[in-house]
Amino acid sequence: MTSSPEESTRSADSLVLHTTDNGVSWITLNRPEAMNAVTWDQRERVIALLADASADPAVRAVVLTATGKGFCAGADLRGAPSTGARVAGDVARTIRLGAQRLIGAVLDCEKPVIAAVNGTAAGIGAHLAFACDLVLAAEEARFIEVFVRRGLVPDGGGAYLLPRLIGPQRAKELMFFGDALAAADAERMGLVNRVVPAGELGKTAREWAERLAQGPTRALALTKQLVNASLDTDRAAAFAAEAAAQEINMTTRDANEGVASFVERRTPQYRGR
Repeated sequence: MTSSPEESTRSADSLVLHTTDNGVSWITLNRPEAMNAVTWDQRERVIALLADASADPAVRAVVLTATGKGFCAGADLRGAPSTGARVAGDVARTIRLGAQRLIGAVLDCEKPVIAAVNGTAAGIGAHLAFACDLVLAAEEARFIEVFVRRGLVPDGGGAYLLPRLIGPQRAKELMFFGDALAAADAERMGLVNRVVPAGELGKTAREWAERLAQGPTRALALTKQLVNASLDTDRAAAFAAEAAAQEINMTTRDANEGVASFVERRTPQYRGR
């Protein structure tokens, strides 16, 4: 991807739009002319906004989406700081500090993150969606493991995420061939929670996010941690983590409210604390 002179002067704030509404942090990639291929500046801003969402008690859910016809066409490294001549270890470091940090920021965000995939999600763009806790996709959306087309190994967490989501055989099929996967097929495989008409994507994302924002935020954060860690541990460790998480959760106001509302036969009023 090449950058236009006008684009080079755009601020990170204009390339990643951000608003908070009804407890939901909306993070929107805004580089439609490049199918939202993510630049160094965009990546850093998204990572920072996810960290802010974790730390802000007023934020109780996150939606990650994009403008235009593409969700994210992959990484555009042309805006990355120059490090001079490449030496052994540079590529691994770039991936570790770049794409992997971005995916890790989604996985580690303490608030539930919804991907609202409006169009093509390719390479790191596909992994960005798959790292989210829930994935909504417009009917026109496509997911492409584009790395093999460039003679590359999948990075940005792809070989970690995909086998855990759909199993090793399906993951290898997508990664070996690099074929575009339609949204409906992605839903059938379990990569997408729901496919909706393009005109309903924003509305559905808002409904889901606001429902999450009304829930017991700390319980959701602990649940996310347990589920994300479950496939990397044995039963004994998973059971111990579950018990510890419940011990921590029972110190929250929302847990006490949930139990009290059950006893009193009323609707709970969660505050995210």
